[in-house]
Parts: sequence; C-alpha cells; structure tokens
Amino acid sequence: MTSENPYRLPTTITPGAYRLELEPWAVDGGFRGAVEIDVVAEADVAEVVCNNDGLTITGAALVTDGAETAIDPSSITIDDEAERMTVPILLGAGPHTLRFSFEGAFNDQLVGFYESTFTGTDGSEQRLATTQFEATHARKSFPCWDEPAFKATFEIAITAPEGMVAVSNAAEVARETTDDGGTTFRFAPTMVMSTYLVAYVIGELEITDPVDVDGVPLRIVHVPGKGHLTDFALEAGAFALRYFADYFDIPYPGDKVDMIAIPDFAFGAMENLGCITFREVLLLIDPNTATQPELQRAADVINHELAHMWFGDLVTMAWWNGLWLNEAFATFMEMRCTDAFRPEWQRWVDFGLSRTAAFDTDALGNTRPIEFEVVSPEDAEGMFDILTYEKGAAVVRMLEQHLGEDRFREGIRRYMRDNAYGNAETTDLWDAIEAETGDPVRRIMDSWIFQGGVPLVHCSIDGDSIVLTQERLRYEGGDVTDEMIDAAVWAIPLAVRVATLDGSITEHRVLLEDEPLTITGTGGVDWAVVNAEGSSFVRAAYGAEQLDRLAEVASTHLSPVERYALVDDAWASVLAGSTSAAAFSNLVEASVNERDRSVWQRLIGGLRNLDRLAQGNTPAEEAMAAIARDAIRPTLTELGPVKTDDDEDDRTTQLRGDLFRAMGTLGDDPDVIDQAKQLAADGRRDASDIDAAVLAAAVGITAAKGDEVDFVDMMAAWRAAATPQDEIRYLYALAEFADDQLLARVRQLILDGDIRTQNGPYVIRALLANPAGAEPTWSFVKERWDELISLFPSSGIVRMLDGLSTIDSREAAEDAAAFFASHPVPQGAKTLAQILERQRVAVALREREHARFCGVIAPG
Repeated sequence: MTSENPYRLPTTITPGAYRLELEPWAVDGGFRGAVEIDVVAEADVAEVVCNNDGLTITGAALVTDGAETAIDPSSITIDDEAERMTVPILLGAGPHTLRFSFEGAFNDQLVGFYESTFTGTDGSEQRLATTQFEATHARKSFPCWDEPAFKATFEIAITAPEGMVAVSNAAEVARETTDDGGTTFRFAPTMVMSTYLVAYVIGELEITDPVDVDGVPLRIVHVPGKGHLTDFALEAGAFALRYFADYFDIPYPGDKVDMIAIPDFAFGAMENLGCITFREVLLLIDPNTATQPELQRAADVINHELAHMWFGDLVTMAWWNGLWLNEAFATFMEMRCTDAFRPEWQRWVDFGLSRTAAFDTDALGNTRPIEFEVVSPEDAEGMFDILTYEKGAAVVRMLEQHLGEDRFREGIRRYMRDNAYGNAETTDLWDAIEAETGDPVRRIMDSWIFQGGVPLVHCSIDGDSIVLTQERLRYEGGDVTDEMIDAAVWAIPLAVRVATLDGSITEHRVLLEDEPLTITGTGGVDWAVVNAEGSSFVRAAYGAEQLDRLAEVASTHLSPVERYALVDDAWASVLAGSTSAAAFSNLVEASVNERDRSVWQRLIGGLRNLDRLAQGNTPAEEAMAAIARDAIRPTLTELGPVKTDDDEDDRTTQLRGDLFRAMGTLGDDPDVIDQAKQLAADGRRDASDIDAAVLAAAVGITAAKGDEVDFVDMMAAWRAAATPQDEIRYLYALAEFADDQLLARVRQLILDGDIRTQNGPYVIRALLANPAGAEPTWSFVKERWDELISLFPSSGIVRMLDGLSTIDSREAAEDAAAFFASHPVPQGAKTLAQILERQRVAVALREREHARFCGVIAPG
C-alpha cells in the first residue's frame, strides 16, 4: 500500500489475533487497557503504523521468538488528523507480537467507548459503558489496525466494578473475582472479523434466560426492570436466526447472540458479532401497547442486524466504498425476513414509503452514485444515508425480481461460500450471481451502482404497440449538474403488464436500455402498467388518457403497490413541473374508495403537501381542510371509530389510526379533535382498553391542536412513560404544538440536557418541519450552532438539519445556503447539499403553484 491516502494503513504488517484486557472506570472519566497483537511482517520494516485516536500509550514492547524488547512510549508519535501512531522499531519478516498498555477517556458523542446513563429501579442515576466502533472508532478504545480488510480474532477480558456484568462478542468462558470485589469476565476468541465489529458492554444489567435456536443461545440484555418487554424481540430474533441460516445455507457463524438495549445510542442498532447493540425503542417493546409500525420497525431492525451476522460480519467489504452493499443487502434481507415473520404486514407493499425518499433524493442534482470513492473517516460516515440503505435495497430487490428468487438465492449462496471469513468487493457479488445464472448481472448492476439519478420511463401506446423510453428525472428548482446534462442510460429490468381490448392480460419481462423498446400485442392495448408490482427502481410517466384509464381500473386490476406508485409518481410529476398541484388534488379526491394502508399513507402525504402549499392564504387553508375531510371521511366512517372484529388485520387497524389522525390534523374536524383530546387524557391514565393505533393518533392530534394545559400533560406523560415507545411518542409530540412559546420550552429542554443527545437532533428536525416553529428554530440552530455540534453525535447533525427542506421561502433558502457556506458539516456534506437543494425545490414549487392552486380551490 502506498501513502497516496493518508488515512489508509500500510499493508506490510497484518494482524492475526488480539488479546485485549480492559478496565472501565479505572481512571477518572475513562478506562485502562492492555493489548497483545499477533502480527506478521511480510518484509523487513523499520516502523509499525497502526490506528490510535486519543489513547495515551503507557507501555509498549515487541516479542519475537520469545525475546521481549521494551519500547519507550515517548518514542511513539501520534498523527491526530490521520488517527495513526507510528512505533519506531525494526521488525524482520515473519511473526511477532506487539504489546501496548494504554489509557483513554470515555467519548462524549456516543462513539468509541462511552458511557450511557439510566434511572435505576430505586430512582438513582446509574451508568454503563458500551461501544460503537463503526465506522472507524475502535481506535478510540484500543490500538489496532482499524480497517475492515484487517480481519483477526479477538480474545477479550473485561474487569468490571462490583455488582456489574460484562458481555462481549463471544461466549463467556471464565469469571475471576478481583481484590477490590470486582469481576474479570473472560470471553472465548471470536472468529476472524473486522475491528469495527468488536463490542463490549458493562453495567448493572439484567440478562434473560437464553432461548436455544438450533444450538445458538439467544439472550436480551437490558437495564434492570425491563425484562417484561423482551418477549417480542426474542421471538423475532429466534425466527430471524433460523431464516437466515436457511437462506444462506450456512449456520450462524458465532457461538451465541446477545441483543443489548442501550439507553444512549446514536444509531438505530449495530451488528457487532454476537453482541448486537440497539436503541431501547427498537428492542424493548410491549406488543399490547405498541402500534403495528412500531412492532414492524423493531422486527425490521432486529432482522437487519442479524442478517449482518452473515452479510457483513462473515463476509465483509474490503474498504468503506463497499459499505453500501453491506447495508443495502441487510436492508433487503430485513424486509424478506419480516415478510416471512408477519406476512399479514405486507412488508414489500410498505417498502414504497422508504423507496419514495430515495426517489426524491435521486431526482436532485446533488445525488450521488450508490458506490463512490471513500478516502477519510468523514467520507465513510457520510455513506450512512438514504441512498446506501433504501436505494441500495431497491436495486437489489430489482435484480432478485428480474432473475427470480431461487436463481438469485443460489447466486448469493455461491458468493457467501466463496468469500466466507474474508473480504469482498461489490463486483465479486455480481460475478458470483452471474456465474450461477448466466445473466449479464455485472453489466446491469454497474449502470445502477456507479451513476446517480433515477430513470423516468415514458410509456406511449400506439394501437397494438407500447413504446418505452427512458430519461433522467429532475425536479424543477433543483441543481443542474454536468452529470444531469449528459444523457444517463440505465439497464432497466422491467415487468410490463398489458391489457388488450379483448380483455386478455399478459406480463412482459424486458430490459430497457438506450434505444426505445417496443412491445407489440394483438387486439389493441387497453391499458398498461410499466413497473408491475413496483419491482424496478423507476418512476413512470403516462399520457393523460392512460392515467385516466389506469385510475378507472385501479381498484380491480392494480395491486396496492401499483396504486401507490400512481399517486407517488403523480406528486413527483408536480415537483418536476410537469403536473399542476390542482391536478394532483383531483387524483387524491378521486381515491376516496381506497382501502389499503400504504396507498393511504401516500395519499395523506399528498394532502399534507397540498396543505403546506396552501399556507398563507386563509380561504385556501380552509378549503384544503374541507378537501381533506371529504377525502378521508368515507373510509374512516366505514372502518368505524374502534376495532370491533377480532379478526381485523393489523394494517387495517393501523389505517384507522392514520385516518383518524389525518382527519384531526389536516381536516381540522372539531369532533375528531375533541374525541382525540379525551382519548389522550384517558390513555395517560390507563391505555389498556384503547387501541394503540388510535391512541397514538390521539396524542398527535392533541399536540397539533393543543394548548399549554395539553403541553404540560404531554410533558408529564413523556417523563413517566412506561415503555420506550411511549417515551418517544410523547417526546416527539412536544415538537408538534402550534404555539412557538411552547416550542421554545422544547428547545430549552435540549440545552438543559433533559432530552437525550441521541434524540435531540430528531426533535430539532421535527421543530424545523413544524410551520409554527420553523423560523424560530432555525434561528436557534444558527445561534447555538457550536453548542449543538459539540452536544450531539456527529452522525446526528445532518439529520437534525433535514427539517430545513420544508421551509419554503426564498429568503430562508438563501439564508441557509449562506450559513452553511461558513459552517460546513464534513461528515454529512453530500446529505446537507441534498437538504439545501430540496429546500430550493420546495421554494420553486411554492412560487410556481401557490397562487394558482389557491385560486383553484378557493377562487375569489
């Protein structure tokens, strides 16, 4: 390895095994440790270069052929910017052992080795120590070769204070009592794995009895008093372990699985081998009080992390440019597993919502290819975004649907067998699937991975024929880049369903590339669906007559995914400047007979977009509320106010809650608002007899339409929450009030430390998206910028700013652009550019459509 990239380590020395001992709280505000690293030098070298970020080396030695050579710690140099240390000592070619003793401080931004606090069962504040090493934070806890390609085994020992327990990646093999009453926990060596997957958690924790999953013990680790919230996670985790072992045709590669609920956690969860860490809200859950989306989200994340045990941990990307495949495939597999775990949830139908966010990002000039060059740790952190997860999963799903599920799975199994315990590049996967299927997989997928953007497929009907063409979709008001000017071409696998005038329906599987593609039928074309079952990552454009005909047959011939796409693509057409907001409003109003929850989520989202567009014109605001009421009322009336059928499916139950909330917040229905406030009050006293979906909706309505009394009640409910889901529900509701004097109190809660730093960025995002608090919150962010970026995890900063994209005045957009010109966010530079461009798109929409739309719905 040359020194072209200062953040990459030389490859002349490779580690093979670590023996790590750690003692948290052994020094004030931090920890003490020692590590032995077995290495191999491929040639004679005059120095050892490895990663170190903030550790003080207190001792060092080299052992070769049994002879130990002391190393003066003061001779070791540290490059703080590159997070590397250089040890000046000669190593001959061959095996050696390096020894380092060190001290470090607990990190204060929820990465590396850090402390988390919680309230004990006696009301006192307790602490635990935990880790978050992805992407490049293991180096904050011990000296190491902190790159994914440097795989090794890890044998870990943790000395914990009296009364505490420790868990790590592998099974516990011994406990020893220390002289001061503490305990040293020793763990078996792990399989070979990357440093970012190392983990340990220490604290006064409770651990469930293990569930035997075909020989693999599965446990939940949590803070005291929450054991009653673990059953769902154990059920989902056991199902997923069996599902993935069967899918990959490889047994689980570790010796146990612990899933650990951490009170303070910057991400959703982390796939550390055998020691998976989660936010509490995603692991500890009461199915009797949680909503269906909350249960589904927990199952998704559990499945995602367990999928990583194979795809990510057993087979790992060689460098961070391959992170997209690691996360995209786990996202794809999470949905596959959730769909098998709870088929009634219709997980692939629900995928439309998250795919929409990826579409919207990819229509921007500031989008990016799924895979791109990663140089620095900041670049790696910037890859954790919507394009890595949702677009990546969508194109993997597209390939699976094109090849067929069985053929695709055989290709995946081949890839896993060929690369187990090693590292791989993206092309290794395509080549394995191509070798198994004979299809031109690499050629197809390279067109999706190495260029940004989303194709818009045009469908035109000419008698017996359908002609398909493609172009790159761009939103009006967005940036026009050189890449957008150059004609992009994708190899697009499409399933096209065609109905002819004689009533026959056929499906055609085609590959659309640069030339127009013609599908010829017989008897004349009645209607066609370009992207049947939404299997491809494309938007579709139809002529006006085609759209009208599809709307006529939607309830009888289009699946929920396809009906969702009609609405979703129509709104994208509004953003692109090809369709008016009034025309979209007509489509929403014509959908009153819809009964699918996912389609209704998109319809409600459309109503919300129109409501925001009408803001600033009082008659139009009132007219928009009436449109919402008229659209929602038929389905809500049919469902009734409460669940009466024990056989009612979960999605229908949740739809009732969605519509109830929309009727109160968008429809401004006074009866619904009164009912919601009463339900919210009843739920704070005893929620056992209230449907969770309706109660969650009532909380949202009460916040949006509430006063100071409601605010105080909501805050009390947040502080007294019985479950993590209740806590988050009430916390985010505080950001939905329409009085900025109340919202100012929420902002102060953040500064006072009352809101956990893991949640603070998302609360600010909600405040920015709330029209009542948007401008004051933006002023707050600017004034408190330095304080906020030092308070929150770095990964949360750009997520906090996402709400800016909804502030649709030109003055606000120019102000935001000017502010960030001098206040960069390096770890989220590309995502920030996308947020600011989305804001410009919103500004262009308002300037183009506000007056026209208001004149249509409230003339005069």
